[in-house]
Amino acid sequence: MLPAAARLRRSEDFRVVLRRGSRAGRRRLVVHALTTDPSAAADAVPSAARAGFVVSKAVGNSVVRHRVSRRLRHLVSARLGTLPAGTSLVVRALPPSSTASSAELGSDLDAALRRLGLLSSRRPAGDVPRPTRPADAAPDHGSAV
Repeated sequence: MLPAAARLRRSEDFRVVLRRGSRAGRRRLVVHALTTDPSAAADAVPSAARAGFVVSKAVGNSVVRHRVSRRLRHLVSARLGTLPAGTSLVVRALPPSSTASSAELGSDLDAALRRLGLLSSRRPAGDVPRPTRPADAAPDHGSAV
C-alpha cells in the first residue's frame, strides 16, 4: 500500500497530470508524468513523488482489475523513491495488462519511465533479477542424493 502522501486521490489531480504531463505508452500500460507540481507555490518545498492508477472495466471484472492495480501499486512503490521530488504519475492499465505477469508489467513500467526520462538505465533497488539456470545444464529435480 502506498502511503497517503504518495497517492493521487482527487480527480482534479488526475486531470492536471493527464492534460499537462507527458505520456509514454507501452503494450500493457500508459504512464502520464508531470514533473512539476503546478498546485504548489514557487517558494514552497517540492512534495514527494506521487502516483495514481486508472484501471477501467475494459481490463476485466473486479477481481482482475484489483489484481492489476495491486501489481501496479507494488511496482510503482518500489520506484517512487528514485523519481524527482514533485513528480506526479498516473499509470493507466490497458486491456492486455489483465493477462500480464508482474515481470511483464514491471518491464513496461520501466520502459515508459525511461522514455519519460524519469528512470536511469539501471534496475531499481527493489528489483533483483532471479538467477537463471544455463540452458545446457541438467534439470534439477530437487533430490540431493
